[in-house]
Amino acid sequence: MTAVAVFASGAGSTLRALLEHESPATPWRIELVVSDREGIGALEHARLAGRPFRVIPVSGRTPDAVAGDTVDALTEHGIGLVVLAGYLRLLPPGLVGPYSGRILNVHPSLLPAFGGQGMYGDRVHHAVLAAEARVTGTSVHLVDEEYDRGRILAQWPVPVLPDDTPGTLAARVQEVERALYPLVVDHAARRVAQGEAIVPVPMAGPHFILPPGGVGSALPERLRAALEIP
Repeated sequence: MTAVAVFASGAGSTLRALLEHESPATPWRIELVVSDREGIGALEHARLAGRPFRVIPVSGRTPDAVAGDTVDALTEHGIGLVVLAGYLRLLPPGLVGPYSGRILNVHPSLLPAFGGQGMYGDRVHHAVLAAEARVTGTSVHLVDEEYDRGRILAQWPVPVLPDDTPGTLAARVQEVERALYPLVVDHAARRVAQGEAIVPVPMAGPHFILPPGGVGSALPERLRAALEIP
């Protein structure tokens, strides 16, 4: 069993999806929620789920101070895997180093497209539409010292429809994200528990495309098969 810390800066919809996915059968458990700010929805989700949480301010502090407080909190809770869930801060080197190869993030585009500093939330979807892209999606990747540059572990494309707005596109991408991310966390947690490096998910066969009607029951099952989940 791998102890997971979830980092969040906002409402906590991704954290909620992870909590809903978690069960006695999953190879991980959320043992800590970390935020850079007070009074956010993610902390309320943690409180309602009975999970420890810690607010570690970033503004006005040195990267070394933030990293020191964060590593102390992760060590205290025996964390083996860090999962970013709408955490908008760049992680300091003093944190990335000790947890190198064990920090995941999910991004609402097919990286490397539409990634980098300042590209998050609706900003990404506005950029996708402005570029007249025909496909977008979600990417799960390892985190390093740069925004959205770590090794990609899994991607799930989503078509851009002719009448899409940033809001409608975001809703469909988020639906995919909430299906894919927990399964990749399963994959990563198993690797960590076995003392192995986290590697890209073996997605054999065609890409997974979200139809206009929604995720549907078949695609998550195909994802489960690709991720070798019983």
